[in-house]
Amino acid sequence: MNPPESYTNLLRQTVEELSDTSKMQGLFHQHRHGDPLPSSAALEEIIGLCRAVLFPGYYGKSTLNAVTVRYHIGMEIERLFALLTAQVQAGLCFGQQDDDCRCTGVDFHTKAEAIAATLISMLPQVRRTLATDVEAAYLGDPAAQNNGEVISCYPAIRALTCYRIAHELYRLDVPLIPRIISELAHSETGIDIHPGAQIGEYFTIDHGTGVVIGATCIIGNHVKLYQGVTLGAKSFPLDVNGNPIKNNPRHPILEDGVIVYSNATILGRITIGRDAVIGANKWVTHDVPAGQKV
Repeated sequence: MNPPESYTNLLRQTVEELSDTSKMQGLFHQHRHGDPLPSSAALEEIIGLCRAVLFPGYYGKSTLNAVTVRYHIGMEIERLFALLTAQVQAGLCFGQQDDDCRCTGVDFHTKAEAIAATLISMLPQVRRTLATDVEAAYLGDPAAQNNGEVISCYPAIRALTCYRIAHELYRLDVPLIPRIISELAHSETGIDIHPGAQIGEYFTIDHGTGVVIGATCIIGNHVKLYQGVTLGAKSFPLDVNGNPIKNNPRHPILEDGVIVYSNATILGRITIGRDAVIGANKWVTHDVPAGQKV
């Protein structure tokens, strides 16, 4: 239905104002015809394929056995390589700031293929690390009956699978795509882990909802968090123009064996020492010695 005549000029004027690209600095990403675009749907499929490869029988085809597993994983890896190459290339294009440079050439595609192949080659190690996370979740929760329940049901394993894949892509300098993957996990589980964080083995998050782990966090082995924990930044150093300085270390370091109970907030580049325990609802902005209970 067309708008009433009395509003036509108002709407036309609004369209003109909203379409003025000179007033959209930093708010408008201009697509170049032919360049690939990142796709949340494709990245969701990529995560699904990774889960099926990492936890066969729990995700993807449920009728696998020792005879058919190699065939199904081979099919999934082939599909994963094609999808991942396309999305990595889209991420490289998105991060390309040179307006005169096209992203559809052989160089971009070849680089995307190399990154996709590298990530896939890392999946056996990712699985070995996730196996430690599954063990930590199982041993850390008396309600868990077996590893299968942990893999199938626990949001921490879903979020950590996304994180550990996104982290490898982040280390490979792929723009945008790792953040989209981490936000997919955030939407699915309520757990927000920046792909730049460094997290060791045997890591678990009990319940998980509301957990936030910042970009420059360093977390050791055998660390356990409960729901609502924030590992954040206390303040943002500013440059001469008053803008936040990017990429400086600003989030906590949690050493091996640390436990942080629900709704605790730990802020700034501080160190929580080995085997320290942070109680529920605590606000911590200073170093905590090894073994201390707060």
